[in-house]
Amino acid sequence: MKKLNKTTKNNLITYGIVILAYIIVEAMLAGGQISSLMKGLLVPLCVYVILAVSLNLVVGILGELSLGHAGFMCVGAFSSAFFSKCTAGMMPDGLRFFLALLIGAAVAALFGLIIGIPVLRLKGDYLAIVTLAFGEIIKNLINVFFIGKDANGFHFSMKDAMSLNMDGGDVIINGPQGITGTPNDSTFTIGVILVLITLVIVLHLINSRDGRAIMSIRDNRIAAESVGINITKYKLMAFIISAALAGVAGVLYAHNLATLTALPKNFGYNQSIMILVFVVLGGIGSTRGSMIAAVVLTLLPELLRGLNDYRMLIYAIVLIVMMLLNWSPKALEMRERYSPKRLLAKRKEAKEAK
Repeated sequence: MKKLNKTTKNNLITYGIVILAYIIVEAMLAGGQISSLMKGLLVPLCVYVILAVSLNLVVGILGELSLGHAGFMCVGAFSSAFFSKCTAGMMPDGLRFFLALLIGAAVAALFGLIIGIPVLRLKGDYLAIVTLAFGEIIKNLINVFFIGKDANGFHFSMKDAMSLNMDGGDVIINGPQGITGTPNDSTFTIGVILVLITLVIVLHLINSRDGRAIMSIRDNRIAAESVGINITKYKLMAFIISAALAGVAGVLYAHNLATLTALPKNFGYNQSIMILVFVVLGGIGSTRGSMIAAVVLTLLPELLRGLNDYRMLIYAIVLIVMMLLNWSPKALEMRERYSPKRLLAKRKEAKEAK
């Protein structure tokens, strides 16, 4: 019971941080104390928090290195934007956006299942390479899709917009030019609500029986399998939930832009690495740490615009340093020696000796 209370308390603190941050930002917005540049960052902040928390489920809790998170975000973004563009004016905005969220999450989860079944049989670097390849393939595929709609229905081509042979109508996905005119439904309030929902899902999973099974696979796969834990089932569960949440982040991202394009800076390799840096810097396995790191590293380049050109270099250095601190035997020994619990135990021993 004591452990349950401690877990609940930690979860409530995490939710409280998000709610308090929202109240402070809303108060500053009402007082006109936030610049237009920072206002434009509020929804992307929520997007990156969702991405960091969801990737932490695979990297930190499951213990597998995935570099295809931007691919799942891309799938969710384009599937939801396609739906919203096709149904604009046919239903209330709130209902359309809610359905877009469900579609983005479902399509990303489906891709997570399709990719996860063969990929999760791999380990370590091989898993990272295949998931990275998936992200790049998705981005490049979308850039060659041309989809239009007229009175005769949908038209599809992988050549150019002229090949659609439409009788009037609109081109919905225009290859490298992407989707233009997606309804601007994303707001900071909706973003914060989605962040809280993501935290509830992830924290509930981590602290559940399924979450303990997933962590046992991370700690010792052979021991977990020996006690009857279905390795494939739980690895797929974590991977699919993570992909679905990345799809939700993609929906939020897509409905915050006038034009959605599958560019390397949006859904490419660097995007996946940036999300991984959030997880590593925040502490692998720490949901709250991933969330805070995402906020800090998203705001810093804007606050220090002079260093923006060196952002990826700084991320790379931070990633190397954090990996050394987390995995170096000497660093682990030092952390153990100077941990608060160890120091308190030494003080207690010293007092008893006196």
